[in-house]
Amino acid sequence: MASEAKSGTTAGSFESNQDKLSKPRYGVLIAKDVMVPMRDGVRLAADIYFPAIDGKAVEGRWPSVMQRTPYNKSDVHYGGHAEYFCKRGYVGIVMDCRGRFNSEGDYYHFINEAEDGYDTCEWIGRQTWSDGRIGTFGVSYGSQVQSAMATQNPRNLAAMIPTEGPSNIYEYGLRHDGAFQLKFLTAGFWFGLMSQEARDNPAIRKALEGARMGDWLWRLPLKRGQSPLALIPNYESFVIDFMTRGDHEPFWDQPGFNIEAHYDEHSDVPTYLVCGWYDSWPRAMFIHFMELSRRKKGPIKILMGPWIHGDDTVELTYSGDVDFGPEASLKGNLGEHRNAWRLRWFDRWLKGIGNGVDEEPPVKMFVMGGGSGRRNAEGRLDHGGRWRDEYEWPLARTRYTNYYLHPDGSLSPQSPGSNGSPSGYLYDPNHPVPTISGSLSGLAEIVPMEAGVHGDPPPMTRLRNLAVQGAMHQAEYPGGFACKPPYLPLSARQDVLSFQTAPLEQDVEVTGSIIVKLWASSSAPDTDFTAKLLDIYPSSNDYPDGYHMNITEGIVRARYRDRSGKAKLLEPGAVYPFEIILEPTSNLFQAGHRIRVDISSSNFPRFDINPNTGEPVGQHTHSVVAHNKVFHDSQHESHIVLPVIPE
Repeated sequence: MASEAKSGTTAGSFESNQDKLSKPRYGVLIAKDVMVPMRDGVRLAADIYFPAIDGKAVEGRWPSVMQRTPYNKSDVHYGGHAEYFCKRGYVGIVMDCRGRFNSEGDYYHFINEAEDGYDTCEWIGRQTWSDGRIGTFGVSYGSQVQSAMATQNPRNLAAMIPTEGPSNIYEYGLRHDGAFQLKFLTAGFWFGLMSQEARDNPAIRKALEGARMGDWLWRLPLKRGQSPLALIPNYESFVIDFMTRGDHEPFWDQPGFNIEAHYDEHSDVPTYLVCGWYDSWPRAMFIHFMELSRRKKGPIKILMGPWIHGDDTVELTYSGDVDFGPEASLKGNLGEHRNAWRLRWFDRWLKGIGNGVDEEPPVKMFVMGGGSGRRNAEGRLDHGGRWRDEYEWPLARTRYTNYYLHPDGSLSPQSPGSNGSPSGYLYDPNHPVPTISGSLSGLAEIVPMEAGVHGDPPPMTRLRNLAVQGAMHQAEYPGGFACKPPYLPLSARQDVLSFQTAPLEQDVEVTGSIIVKLWASSSAPDTDFTAKLLDIYPSSNDYPDGYHMNITEGIVRARYRDRSGKAKLLEPGAVYPFEIILEPTSNLFQAGHRIRVDISSSNFPRFDINPNTGEPVGQHTHSVVAHNKVFHDSQHESHIVLPVIPE
């Protein structure tokens, strides 16, 4: 919980304070591929942007704003950010991570970022142009590198803006309570396409371009030496390590992987965390916020919008097929590029400009819902929403309310009676429930295209998503991965159990972390259980069948049900308690809508398919059909715990 708990809220307005922002007074002079030495002698390539006048660098000492990235520092995206800050009196630094693009060394996902980040900060602090104050920002991998670096407590680090990144990849990053996020397999392929090896060897690039990711996902587990990744051994190594090291071991607690294990050593600097409800990491970012707020002076703040994953998505008003109104866009609120918001943070903590950002409440979040429910001009559902400021997380006024699963498919605050047979279904790994949309990212396949200029590999944008990011009507559709005719709602599947309330008599706001407490059994020694929370719109002229809007979701692998990190197989037929932790959210369920919970055993291809055999994870040889049962009687009160916020 944040340091100060208050029951009230304030308006969630944004203050751009343009008159208090550093002004663009300088030109830019760029030093390309400056090689920065690491402690082991490996040199990492950085582009450094110096404030200039008339084409000459302005002498003096400057605060620095740094991004470290595996996605190519030479991309105009990174250069544009660096130039923005450089023109306003900062030295901009963009660095290729170890083993990527122009940097030396071997690449392995996340593993070297703590030490490399520290060494880079030390190097910057020794330069004659540095005033010893460094601010960092970055998205996704660029968020993780900041947090990993902060575990080493570099002395020159002065402020951070980690955006949309994990804090513990074993618990809820690379894995989610035991299940493997397949985005890290697909990322292995498209990271490999952008590798130095593929750049230097056209045959490797061609092999990776021709890899049909959708086909590989159906052919799992990945066998060492039997895929195009074998042409880049260190890339194949981290992918197979991630897929097969299911138990918790010291490997997973390295600072590049697990920030939480190193909070005591973590830098105590002003930190602004940013994420979206439909991003991959809201659970991780809120845990990060709570732990840093409890342990550090900071200040620590968090901004949570209705967005999907990606640096530019904060300027959008929609996620997937749902629109949240013009207020949802960060750009719309500021009237300027998102860097104006970052500039306020760096101006305050790197230049000492009193712009008031430190006096704002620590939590700024977007409460989804409250819209018209009509289809807008762009063809999206008008779900609406509004910004609100809060003083802590979880909210002090939360009323945790149990909604119980009943044998007749109802969902209500009344507990079930003493009788009632369990609800059962057959989970067939060969026919998984498809991922229609959700809190996901990076789940993409390479689209074969011509090579870039001078033989460079195709850029990241030449990817095709395998599932929709964000919110979408939960029904199968033509072209959807793993979707099949007749393209019915997911709730119509025999392997999906749906429990829903009666139409709500009044609005219900749900804001916070959500847990499904399930009593269940399986005929198999291992299986998965999934849970999804939905906002069910009634029938309307625009949506005659209603609209089944996914709000949040979660999964647990049965063998890791006790969260000890050690696999414990099931006794077939025995009844066990399970906790499925869903991503936190904030949504207003309007009067007339229904709250629904879907229970199943697969969500593919967001997560890997459990073969139900109990074999070592990522190494199974076959699959079996599991008969899974969910219990809902007085002895087994399966329910969802909703964090209800009083009106």
